Amino acid sequence: MLTKIKMPLPDIMNAALALDDSILDGDQVENLIKFCPTEEDVELLKNYTGDKESLGKCEQFFLELMKVPRVEAKLKVFCFKLQFNNQRADIRKSLYTVDSACEEIRNSNKLKEIMKKILSLGNTLNRGTARGAAVGFRLDSLLKLTDTRATNNKTTLMHYLCKVLDSRSSHLMDFHKDFISLEAASKIQLKALADEQRGVVKGLEKLETELIASENDGIVSEVFCKRLKDFTVAAGAEVRSLTALYTAVENNADGLALYFGEDPAGCPFEQVITTLLNFVRMFRRAHEENCKLAALEKKNTLKDADTDGPKSANSINKHGR
Repeated sequence: MLTKIKMPLPDIMNAALALDDSILDGDQVENLIKFCPTEEDVELLKNYTGDKESLGKCEQFFLELMKVPRVEAKLKVFCFKLQFNNQRADIRKSLYTVDSACEEIRNSNKLKEIMKKILSLGNTLNRGTARGAAVGFRLDSLLKLTDTRATNNKTTLMHYLCKVLDSRSSHLMDFHKDFISLEAASKIQLKALADEQRGVVKGLEKLETELIASENDGIVSEVFCKRLKDFTVAAGAEVRSLTALYTAVENNADGLALYFGEDPAGCPFEQVITTLLNFVRMFRRAHEENCKLAALEKKNTLKDADTDGPKSANSINKHGR
């Protein structure tokens, strides 16, 4: 693996200590980390007094690395720096997606109207029972609209809901267009996002620790310290901004469950989003099936009319003769 880096060993280390991403990329730095000498290797080589040119490339590489105090920690710092911008951008993008999904759902007047229609429909069906005159319903009840079927075992309450809305409130049928970020948000796990966020924070802490330690290394870490100090200032500001954003989005995500009258602890963001996404899909599928059935019925009606028409005319002509 070392041979893939086509540079003299001293130049490789100079580039690493300069945190120079124009010379070394993430994969190359990770390979360097894999080839860092163990404590046993260090003990064997530090007492070596023979001709260094007679050593193998691996041992020569170890000797070059051993010139740098805490070389593995420094390489991990470089690796963090190389990954930081992409990692930060990915986390921020995911947070914006979650935030957008929350806002789109809360601001959808069409969804509010549909929820009212569902509540009204439920109260009508349960009139005269203990479940009648309800003022609300659990969010997961949306997915049960396909469970209640008519005697033909094909038409569901969802089909009926779509039929009623299409005939009386057709402007609500495209409510799914309000949710641009819903599907993308359904693929995001806030817990995983929190772990990534904490990983970035811990990475920055390790970076700051190595910076403090490296200031006592002398000239070998002089360039490293200067470059790392500049990066630490910029990265620190980014991490603080990212942490504040995460906190705000997390509160917004919890607020989405509360918006539907659910406890965020029992109905977390992921469950809310998944439920709504499935409801949208089921609603659209039922509407599509209604449209296909209506088209088929219309076609059969026209076919019957065409069949009956000529027969009546022939009969009249026949009798007329």
